[in-house]
Amino acid sequence: MRHSLKPLTWAVVFLMGLLMARPAQARDSLRERIDAFVRAEQKRLGVPGLAVGVVSHGRVVLAKGYGFANLEHQVPVGTDTLFQSGSVGKMFTATALMLQVEAGRVALSDSVTKYFPDAPATWKPITVRHLLTHTSGIKDLEGLLDERKDYTEQEFAEFIYKLPLEFPAGLRWNYSNSGYVLLGLLVNRVAGMTYQEVLGRQVFKPAGMKTARGISEADVIPNRAAGYELVGGVVKNQQWVSQSLNTTGDGALYFSLKDMLAWEEAVAKRALLTQDSWREVLSPVKLNSGASQPYGFGWEVLERNGQPLHKHTGSWQGFRTAYSRFLGDELSIVVLANLDKSNPALLVEGIAAIVNPALAVPSLKPIPDTEPEVTARLTELLEKTRQGAWEPSMFAYVPARYFEEAGPFFKSVLQGLGAAGPLVLANRETRGDDRLYTYLVQFGAAMWRYRVGLTPDNRVTLLTLQAN
Repeated sequence: MRHSLKPLTWAVVFLMGLLMARPAQARDSLRERIDAFVRAEQKRLGVPGLAVGVVSHGRVVLAKGYGFANLEHQVPVGTDTLFQSGSVGKMFTATALMLQVEAGRVALSDSVTKYFPDAPATWKPITVRHLLTHTSGIKDLEGLLDERKDYTEQEFAEFIYKLPLEFPAGLRWNYSNSGYVLLGLLVNRVAGMTYQEVLGRQVFKPAGMKTARGISEADVIPNRAAGYELVGGVVKNQQWVSQSLNTTGDGALYFSLKDMLAWEEAVAKRALLTQDSWREVLSPVKLNSGASQPYGFGWEVLERNGQPLHKHTGSWQGFRTAYSRFLGDELSIVVLANLDKSNPALLVEGIAAIVNPALAVPSLKPIPDTEPEVTARLTELLEKTRQGAWEPSMFAYVPARYFEEAGPFFKSVLQGLGAAGPLVLANRETRGDDRLYTYLVQFGAAMWRYRVGLTPDNRVTLLTLQAN
């Protein structure tokens, strides 16, 4: 016989129902706000296709495709659409390498010459750890390779051998794809299988990443997105590169939003690797000076709102990717895009601020300037940039093409803006041994951000100009 509920019991059940409904309603409201933001940004930026995933406290708040994976065939983006990884793939290369460490085949303190015995003698102080943390001093090969040539593994290695060392190992941090190309080759040499096979069998499969894989021009790959470039305001297909350039460890993978959400779950559980290995992967590197640089093994390890922020971005062949984990808020965001001029990191920041306004990038405001001599030097640098009067001695650790490309670009921008107002210091921070200064500067009615990085001996490592 069924028993009827007493009035008090009904009241309790009704109240519990309300309490359970509110979180669901809140999630729906949050999903709708994020969805509206993404749609507006996609339209504003003209991005053909996006896949966006948001995970809050272990629950998927949003997993959705926007726009088109292929414009020619009008194929919509879905959660199964495969995007190129770009440098987000570096965290997978680091994982593959750490599996070799755990298997006893590699030690982080090993000299890379143990695995590349034909490397220059000057490489002997460079360790596997230096490659993982971008502190090896090996020059970045980006923009130097012939992108139409197919390289063998040995030809890749020999090409990198010929690149100059920019600084002694461990002296400073300088992003270098060369190091991660070498790590992929290293895994090939010690694992008894290729780097991509290691990922497929020991990372993707156990993590539940069902469609993640290496890039191939020959294979018929379901749900593969097309990558696009913006040329003179017109969307064009990405440029073709040789197959060998899409087999390297610096970021040459396909993955879908579903794959990345599976990876997010594995990372959250600290699966696949031991706890000691994860601690190594997510610890900021210490330079020779003892200063800390916020980069681990294939991850940026930063802070936001006083809590850890682990992230990475990627860019390659008309694709841009961003993956961020705001640990204090248990919030993770993945944004995949198929346009080279898109900026998924900005979408990540906008979504994070919707979820929790305290995660918004702090607005810039004037702060006390205790180094007027630096401000005077950087005022002079700004004027020299406007005049096109850069000299190599003013810079350190920047690519040679920086003078060919960035110099004329900034000169054109500044001459179009006209005379600059006084520099107003808005932020000063230290990264490794370098200082980074951000100023607000008025050009007519417009306010711009002027950011410069300086070595201890006051040479420029970074210069950016951005409308505020």
